[in-house]
Amino acid sequence: MKAISVILAPVIALVASHVPALGQTAMLPTPAFHHLHLNSVDPDAAIDFYTRQFPSTSKSSWGGLPALKSPNNVLILFSKVAASPKTAPQTAIWHFGWHALDSRKSLETYKARSDVKLIPLYTGEGEATVLISSDTWPGPPGVLGLTKAEIAEAKTKGVQPARTRGFAYMWGPDGAIIEFLGNFPGERMNHVHMFQEHPFCAQLWYRRHLNAQIVQDRTSDTPLTEANCQVPRGPDPTWPAMEREGLFRTPRAAVEFSDVMLTWYARQGSEPLVPTRSHVYDHIGLSVADLDAWVAKLRREGVKFLEEPYRLGDTRAIMIEGPSREALELVEIK
Repeated sequence: MKAISVILAPVIALVASHVPALGQTAMLPTPAFHHLHLNSVDPDAAIDFYTRQFPSTSKSSWGGLPALKSPNNVLILFSKVAASPKTAPQTAIWHFGWHALDSRKSLETYKARSDVKLIPLYTGEGEATVLISSDTWPGPPGVLGLTKAEIAEAKTKGVQPARTRGFAYMWGPDGAIIEFLGNFPGERMNHVHMFQEHPFCAQLWYRRHLNAQIVQDRTSDTPLTEANCQVPRGPDPTWPAMEREGLFRTPRAAVEFSDVMLTWYARQGSEPLVPTRSHVYDHIGLSVADLDAWVAKLRREGVKFLEEPYRLGDTRAIMIEGPSREALELVEIK
């Protein structure tokens, strides 16, 4: 019997190493990012705007809906609505963002275009604003904003703006906010920036229920559980920010589907986040190969279904609700 145990031990260890972690039952393949769905009074005009500003994109369609196609096969889908879609109160979806070949060159191009309205960023000094983050005081690597105390320290030390790379924002059709950032080899949609009631709890939710890949530099330094994930929002706002009063950037967390991140800050105000449906950013779409398997998994785990399986073009889909009332559509792509 001892010899048999010695032989079986490596086999048992190998099997154990492939057992799903607690809460990750069925370990279906991670969904791919499929689309961000917007409501628009004029989808064709909206698509024309995006193709002008982001030349790597193209007009397309999917599921019987007009679409904008990004080079990484990510779609922006549009539903036509009779009246301007809601942009307030705040939902879990804040804006979406694009990699730029050179964000500062893009900024100069946009400044010359009458159809582009850039969004000023407050610097933390009264009414002073800039149009791109790299025109104000830089933080350490990975830090996108400084507190009042950190700005004062940077000024005392004579720190100068980097004036290279950086992030900036423009208004899109229907009140959408679009970020363009960085210096990258190719232009593409790369993130949906969101707010969550509790960013680390949201990260656990997406990992548990959707097998999302955690972005390692945007997670807690200590192991997270449902018992400790409710980390209070940081006490100090930071700048640059679209709001004069600054932006709370801690805690922050993120997950990734394909090459698109869902990245989160804590809810900014005192009011709870409202559902995304019927707002300008209506929902996020993820693609799966076996919808029935996902339905079974999500039902076992008690996830809230907003819509039961339904036809969508020539395929099927479901709509579920995320941790801060964001609508998530799972579409079956064989």
